Amino acid sequence: MLTLADTGFEAPAALLARYGLALHRVGDGEAIPGSYWGECEAGIIGTQVYARDDTPVHSLLHEACHLIVLPPERRAQVHTDATDSIEEEDAVCVLQALLGDALPGVGRERVLADMDGWGYTFRLGSASAYFHDDAALAWDWLHERGLADRDTRRVVLPG
Repeated sequence: MLTLADTGFEAPAALLARYGLALHRVGDGEAIPGSYWGECEAGIIGTQVYARDDTPVHSLLHEACHLIVLPPERRAQVHTDATDSIEEEDAVCVLQALLGDALPGVGRERVLADMDGWGYTFRLGSASAYFHDDAALAWDWLHERGLADRDTRRVVLPG
């Protein structure tokens, strides 16, 4: 499982800042504010994303994507749980893999593998199979909101 100790905080913080989000480093062993899953999993409160060195990169990206897919006026209301619908959750799973490509040494395939290692479940058996073969509605959802290009299968980064 790739963690922020492996990648550092600088590149993820810069990526999140492009979306108007701030990444906060939490001390080792401290509780992560806004963490839905607890332990080392990332947390979200408003436009703030919280993580420790032992936070998996896929967790950081997943939680940040919950904020990224929301209109800015709704972000301020988020504390810990941001999912509004199954469609949104599906889109977040695709977007987190795409954002892996924007982080040096990470990439979408590593994010997808770590999602499987964590225990995400998809009807085709893996996150990669979902991403490549079963996520048409999620691709459409992201494309309609200007977050990804469904034809090139690439993220659309702001600014």
